Amino acid sequence: MAITKPQGSSALYASKIIKAGALIGDTKTLLSHWNLDVSVDENINRVQRENVFGKASRSRVQDILAIFRQRYLTEASVTKALVALIRGKFPTGALERVLYFHSARADRLLHDVVTELIVPMRARGLVDINVQDIQQPLAEWVDEGKTTGYWSEPTITRISQGLLSALRDFGVLQGGANKKITSAYFPIESFAYVMFYLKQHQPSGAKLIELPDWKLFFLSREGVERFLFEAHQRDLLEYHVAGSVTRLTFPAKTLEEYANVLAQR
Repeated sequence: MAITKPQGSSALYASKIIKAGALIGDTKTLLSHWNLDVSVDENINRVQRENVFGKASRSRVQDILAIFRQRYLTEASVTKALVALIRGKFPTGALERVLYFHSARADRLLHDVVTELIVPMRARGLVDINVQDIQQPLAEWVDEGKTTGYWSEPTITRISQGLLSALRDFGVLQGGANKKITSAYFPIESFAYVMFYLKQHQPSGAKLIELPDWKLFFLSREGVERFLFEAHQRDLLEYHVAGSVTRLTFPAKTLEEYANVLAQR
């Protein structure tokens, strides 16, 4: 695999997945200890001081907290909503899909490996996936200058392994050494949460169902519409289409309020 030093400054991808994969257990621990009445920095300092993760290495804890900050702590509404889901005993499988969504939104590499590599593989009927399937495209992205720095072959291998492990833990893949692309497990409550979040960023109902984020869950436009009708039938939201007019409303005004609605279901 020939790798040349990338040129240009259009860097999209970082290697942070090496330092932290899905970390679902640690994420739950962090959120269960979160104090909404103080700042992010105060919470992080307390978490480090109390060593709530039980990690031996201080540098390891710092790496984990840096990842958590990027994934879940940059938007106050998201942090509050996730804490509400944890406290409300939101089902584990549904919570993991929500955490996966925010993690992919925060890490462009994780996002694009799913939407640009795994989704097309699945569409071609391919199920088995291994490190080599990820390595070559990553090497090409390095050559195209899409990475934040030069990645050697060993680094590309480690990143590929980290991506596959994280996606297995998030439920996108399954298996140990030999991994497979799973069927799209997406609880309706997780879908409703993601829809609410995305609607805050894209008010247009027509454009909302065509956002590329849905590829993270292997959903086409038609698939999104099916989920919307199901969520409507379960009173999680109201969805009406009349010609070119689409109306989508929720029984809450904020993401935190909606998270409480979902957790109480």
